[in-house]
Amino acid sequence: MTTKKATSKLFKDGLAVRREVLGADYVDGSLAKANGFTMAFQNITTEMCWGYAWTREGLSRKTRSMLNLAMLTALNRPAEIKLHVKGALANGVTVEEIKEVLLHATVYCGIPAGLDAFKVANVVLEEEGAFEKAAAKNAVAKKAVAKKAAAKKVAK
Repeated sequence: MTTKKATSKLFKDGLAVRREVLGADYVDGSLAKANGFTMAFQNITTEMCWGYAWTREGLSRKTRSMLNLAMLTALNRPAEIKLHVKGALANGVTVEEIKEVLLHATVYCGIPAGLDAFKVANVVLEEEGAFEKAAAKNAVAKKAVAKKAAAKKVAK
């Protein structure tokens, strides 16, 4: 099953990024399930998508994740949106940013595509505990702002 292509630098680099973004279990499972026919797709996905596009220096992984969510919404691909919401979280995209990307895409892509994107993103964000993590982070930030304001008052 391993070919010269599968051992190329693009494949190796792409495999590393793909595992970091989507999770090793998911990626290794996809590769393990591949047969002689579907391995060609795994090769092109890993080499061109992950090894070529995702390893370029022009955009951060966070930006690439946000672009993916918008494009996948435009294409109305809920299964891929689900996968890439998890990846977006891994790349530092916040719940608020995911919401804004999906809202922006909804305006340009239509309500049905946006609705599907919101539904699947919500499921993933709930499963990942992202809402609770965001709320906790906001609470800490509010306390820090309040503490800073109180310190300013005392200093006056």
